[in-house]
Amino acid sequence: MMVVVGLSHRTAPLEIREKLALPREQLGDLLRQLVDQPELGEVLCVSTCNRVEIIAVPRENNPQGLSRASDVLRRFLEEIARSNGGGEIGRHLYAHRGYDAALHLFRVASSLDSIVVGEPQILGQVKEAFEEAQAAGTAGTVLTRVVSRALHAAKRVRSETAIGEGQVSVSSVAVDLARQIFGALAGRVVLLIGAGEMAEAAAQSLEHAGARLVVVNRSHERGVELAQRVGGVSCPWSELDAAVLEADVVISSTSSRGFVLPRELVARSVRQRRGRALFLIDIAVPRDIDPDVNSLDNVFLYDIDDLEGIVQETRKGRAIEAQKAESIVAEEVRALDAWIEARGVTPTIVALRTKVRATLQTELERSLAGRLRHLHESDRAALNAMLDAAVNKLLHAPTTHLRKAASEPRGEQMARMLRDLFDLPEVSIVADAADAKSSKKN
Repeated sequence: MMVVVGLSHRTAPLEIREKLALPREQLGDLLRQLVDQPELGEVLCVSTCNRVEIIAVPRENNPQGLSRASDVLRRFLEEIARSNGGGEIGRHLYAHRGYDAALHLFRVASSLDSIVVGEPQILGQVKEAFEEAQAAGTAGTVLTRVVSRALHAAKRVRSETAIGEGQVSVSSVAVDLARQIFGALAGRVVLLIGAGEMAEAAAQSLEHAGARLVVVNRSHERGVELAQRVGGVSCPWSELDAAVLEADVVISSTSSRGFVLPRELVARSVRQRRGRALFLIDIAVPRDIDPDVNSLDNVFLYDIDDLEGIVQETRKGRAIEAQKAESIVAEEVRALDAWIEARGVTPTIVALRTKVRATLQTELERSLAGRLRHLHESDRAALNAMLDAAVNKLLHAPTTHLRKAASEPRGEQMARMLRDLFDLPEVSIVADAADAKSSKKN
């Protein structure tokens, strides 16, 4: 019913992931470009600092349709990487189909596949991805149901387990790294470059630790707002050099497509720091800080992949809660699978009802045009109502049994038998843009 193709922190290093970072302002056009492909009916994209994944519903709900959809998505991602100078990324890509695809998406939404297991940001990111697909008109009935169930599963995980307790975000891990470097952060100058969600999360932790916060953001007004909320100060972007010079720690998390801190800028700061160490923590994807700064004396750079060691400790404490979460996710995926299976027999039921009613309607119209042509309109309407009631009663039992058997192997056998007995056409579920637009209106 669906496929997932992408890469994440588990399969690709940062220098590969950043080649697939998709600007949000281009996402709608990319989604529409994908759904125009004959193999794809519904599409959404989850793009974060740790993963880029495309979730799609093929137009044809069969193994061949799933395979063709996977191939289209793989080629699409490989082309994006090449256009960004990423070269060959095929070995870093994974593909999940059918039940495995749904399970993967549910685990992602529930933060079981995150660098920091239990972090809350991914739930909002999946929701935003779905809203982008809705706005682009590429999310239809199936994706609406799938994402709704995935978000429901994630909320159950957060409410029924303690997986979200403690250090549960990349930003908090970055702050913990700063603590390890300096011991106490009280009085230390921490420069935040960027004023987005990750920067704000880091700022709140740093404020509690007593650090002196300086915020630099391209939008100075937004930087001022964040600084005021966390008791820091804001500097205009034009004073970035001076802010780096004064800082003990720099945490950068912008959405820039190029280096915010190139090697030359950091080198200028090093020459004026008189041996004072500079610690740089880059939690942006694509990276904000030129990795070549590591070659400078007394400069220590950590990127988002370097935080993995600290994160491993947080995973140990949440292992039991993660097991509980996995059980919840599996239960929710089974419920979705039952719906998908029931949806699979629906075309057969519709075809059966259509054929039976059409056959009876033909015979009724023949009688109304012959021996019963003298009947008044009200009598004709009564006969049509009786025909509808007869169809409902006649087909109630077979349709009920077929729906109940839909989630079992015999469900497809029963559906095929009905198609053979009543000479019904072969049917398949077809997802398309019209379905997506209908879902958007509703």
